Amino acid sequence: MRVAVASDERKGVAEAVVEELRRRGHEPIPHGALANGEREDWAWASEAAAREVADGRAEQAVVCCWTGTGASIAANKVDGVRAALCGDAETARGARRWNDANVLALSLRSASEALLGGILDAWFEAGPSGDEADVANVRHLSEI
Repeated sequence: MRVAVASDERKGVAEAVVEELRRRGHEPIPHGALANGEREDWAWASEAAAREVADGRAEQAVVCCWTGTGASIAANKVDGVRAALCGDAETARGARRWNDANVLALSLRSASEALLGGILDAWFEAGPSGDEADVANVRHLSEI
Protein backbone atom coordinates (compact mmCIF):
# COMPACT_ATOMS: atom_id res chain seq x y z
CA MET A 1 0.00 0.00 0.00
CA ARG A 2 1.23 3.50 -0.80
CA VAL A 3 1.18 5.63 2.36
CA ALA A 4 2.03 9.34 2.32
CA VAL A 5 3.99 10.40 5.40
CA ALA A 6 4.54 13.99 6.53
CA SER A 7 6.31 15.61 9.42
CA ASP A 8 7.54 19.09 10.14
CA GLU A 9 10.54 17.74 12.07
CA ARG A 10 12.69 14.62 12.13
CA LYS A 11 12.07 14.23 15.87
CA GLY A 12 10.07 11.74 17.90
CA VAL A 13 8.57 8.98 15.81
CA ALA A 14 8.79 10.78 12.45
CA GLU A 15 11.54 8.63 10.95
CA ALA A 16 10.35 5.53 12.82
CA VAL A 17 6.99 5.79 11.03
CA VAL A 18 8.71 5.62 7.64
CA GLU A 19 10.90 2.70 8.74
CA GLU A 20 7.97 0.80 10.26
CA LEU A 21 5.83 1.27 7.14
CA ARG A 22 8.65 -0.10 4.97
CA ARG A 23 9.15 -3.03 7.35
CA ARG A 24 5.45 -3.84 6.98
CA GLY A 25 5.72 -3.86 3.17
CA HIS A 26 4.14 -0.46 2.52
CA GLU A 27 5.57 2.17 0.20
CA PRO A 28 6.02 5.45 2.10
CA ILE A 29 5.78 8.70 0.15
CA PRO A 30 7.68 11.27 2.26
CA HIS A 31 6.74 14.95 2.67
CA GLY A 32 7.91 17.93 4.68
CA ALA A 33 11.05 17.36 6.74
CA LEU A 34 11.11 13.74 5.52
CA ALA A 35 11.58 14.80 1.89
CA ASN A 36 14.30 16.84 0.22
CA GLY A 37 13.33 20.26 -1.07
CA GLU A 38 9.83 20.46 0.36
CA ARG A 39 8.48 23.05 2.74
CA GLU A 40 8.76 21.56 6.23
CA ASP A 41 6.08 23.57 8.07
CA TRP A 42 3.32 21.36 9.47
CA ALA A 43 0.46 22.94 7.50
CA TRP A 44 2.22 22.56 4.14
CA ALA A 45 3.64 19.11 4.84
CA SER A 46 0.33 17.73 6.09
CA GLU A 47 -1.55 19.23 3.16
CA ALA A 48 0.87 17.59 0.72
CA ALA A 49 0.35 14.15 2.30
CA ALA A 50 -3.42 14.61 2.46
CA ARG A 51 -3.55 15.60 -1.22
CA GLU A 52 -1.79 12.34 -2.08
CA VAL A 53 -4.77 10.52 -0.52
CA ALA A 54 -7.44 12.81 -1.99
CA ASP A 55 -5.93 12.53 -5.47
CA GLY A 56 -5.60 8.73 -5.26
CA ARG A 57 -1.79 8.61 -5.32
CA ALA A 58 -1.80 7.08 -1.81
CA GLU A 59 -4.38 4.95 -0.04
CA GLN A 60 -3.58 6.28 3.43
CA ALA A 61 -1.40 8.92 5.07
CA VAL A 62 0.33 9.52 8.38
CA VAL A 63 0.89 13.16 9.34
CA CYS A 64 2.93 14.34 12.32
CA CYS A 65 3.69 17.55 14.16
CA TRP A 66 4.63 18.33 17.77
CA THR A 67 1.07 17.87 19.14
CA GLY A 68 -0.49 16.23 16.08
CA THR A 69 -3.34 18.74 16.26
CA GLY A 70 -2.10 21.12 13.57
CA ALA A 71 -1.25 18.24 11.26
CA SER A 72 -4.76 16.80 11.63
CA ILE A 73 -6.42 20.19 11.12
CA ALA A 74 -4.40 20.86 7.95
CA ALA A 75 -5.11 17.40 6.54
CA ASN A 76 -8.83 17.74 7.26
CA LYS A 77 -8.98 20.89 5.12
CA VAL A 78 -8.41 18.73 2.02
CA ASP A 79 -11.64 17.47 0.44
CA GLY A 80 -12.12 13.73 0.87
CA VAL A 81 -9.74 13.43 3.80
CA ARG A 82 -10.81 12.23 7.23
CA ALA A 83 -7.82 12.68 9.52
CA ALA A 84 -7.84 11.43 13.10
CA LEU A 85 -5.39 12.33 15.84
CA CYS A 86 -4.66 9.03 17.60
CA GLY A 87 -2.50 8.55 20.66
CA ASP A 88 -3.30 4.89 21.27
CA ALA A 89 -4.32 1.74 19.43
CA GLU A 90 -7.99 1.77 20.42
CA THR A 91 -8.47 5.32 19.17
CA ALA A 92 -6.81 4.34 15.89
CA ARG A 93 -9.01 1.26 15.57
CA GLY A 94 -12.15 3.31 16.26
CA ALA A 95 -11.14 6.04 13.83
CA ARG A 96 -10.83 3.50 11.03
CA ARG A 97 -13.97 1.58 12.00
CA TRP A 98 -16.49 4.30 12.84
CA ASN A 99 -15.07 7.28 10.94
CA ASP A 100 -13.45 5.54 7.94
CA ALA A 101 -10.44 7.75 8.66
CA ASN A 102 -7.87 7.70 5.87
CA VAL A 103 -5.20 9.89 7.49
CA LEU A 104 -3.59 9.07 10.83
CA ALA A 105 -2.26 12.06 12.76
CA LEU A 106 0.40 11.50 15.41
CA SER A 107 2.00 13.71 18.04
CA LEU A 108 5.79 13.81 17.86
CA ARG A 109 5.75 14.81 21.53
CA SER A 110 3.68 11.98 22.97
CA ALA A 111 3.75 9.08 20.49
CA SER A 112 6.57 6.75 21.43
CA GLU A 113 8.14 3.99 19.37
CA ALA A 114 6.72 1.56 21.95
CA LEU A 115 3.18 2.78 21.17
CA LEU A 116 3.73 3.20 17.42
CA GLY A 117 3.60 -0.50 16.54
CA GLY A 118 0.26 -0.99 18.30
CA ILE A 119 -1.23 2.15 16.78
CA LEU A 120 -0.19 1.07 13.28
CA ASP A 121 -1.41 -2.50 13.89
CA ALA A 122 -4.84 -1.22 14.90
CA TRP A 123 -4.96 1.34 12.07
CA PHE A 124 -4.13 -1.13 9.30
CA GLU A 125 -6.08 -4.10 10.72
CA ALA A 126 -9.35 -2.19 11.14
CA GLY A 127 -11.57 -1.34 8.25
CA PRO A 128 -14.65 0.80 7.89
CA SER A 129 -17.82 -0.37 9.55
CA GLY A 130 -20.66 -1.63 7.40
CA ASP A 131 -23.22 -0.60 10.01
CA GLU A 132 -25.89 1.57 8.39
CA ALA A 133 -25.61 4.34 11.01
CA ASP A 134 -21.81 4.48 10.72
CA VAL A 135 -21.98 4.60 6.91
CA ALA A 136 -24.59 7.37 7.09
CA ASN A 137 -22.40 9.41 9.44
CA VAL A 138 -19.35 9.14 7.17
CA ARG A 139 -21.46 9.96 4.11
CA HIS A 140 -22.83 13.03 5.90
CA LEU A 141 -19.30 14.38 6.39
CA SER A 142 -19.11 15.20 2.68
CA GLU A 143 -22.41 17.09 2.98
CA ILE A 144 -21.26 19.31 5.83
